[in-house]
Amino acid sequence: MKSFSIDLDNLDEKILKILSINGSISHRKIAKSLNKSPVTISKRIRELELKGVIKGYTVNIDYEKLGYELIAFIELTISKGRMLEIENNLSKNPHVFGVYDITGSYDAIIFARFKTRSELSELIKIINTYKYIVRTNTHIILNTIKNETSLNDLLENEKSEKIPITNQF
Repeated sequence: MKSFSIDLDNLDEKILKILSINGSISHRKIAKSLNKSPVTISKRIRELELKGVIKGYTVNIDYEKLGYELIAFIELTISKGRMLEIENNLSKNPHVFGVYDITGSYDAIIFARFKTRSELSELIKIINTYKYIVRTNTHIILNTIKNETSLNDLLENEKSEKIPITNQF
């Protein structure tokens, strides 16, 4: 997958900041807050969509309130060049919400969400039946401290060219 960086102007950044906070806000409200015409905002958003910067719109669901309290990440070692095949197959599982190639001792990592330990156990048993799985290592997330990235913080950090790390320990 080829990746490239798209230069954004100040207006594009402001639009993205607003949409990253509330993806369902109307173009008219964005225009009003930025003192621009709704036509300008709609055009800019359409261009960002065409460039693939805006990939879609979604809702932020609290899965725990729906009973999906168990999150696991499962590291995989995969043999014989079958990584993409295994990853694509696992990505179709409805419990799986993230599949990544990684560096280190393992080849891939998957993130999955479950209501019960037995659902997790079932997925791990299925994975271990795959012919090209050499090893798995499963971690269960106990508490989520942070599960988001702020576009505003990233852009501000980029402009200041410093990483906001404090040494208070």
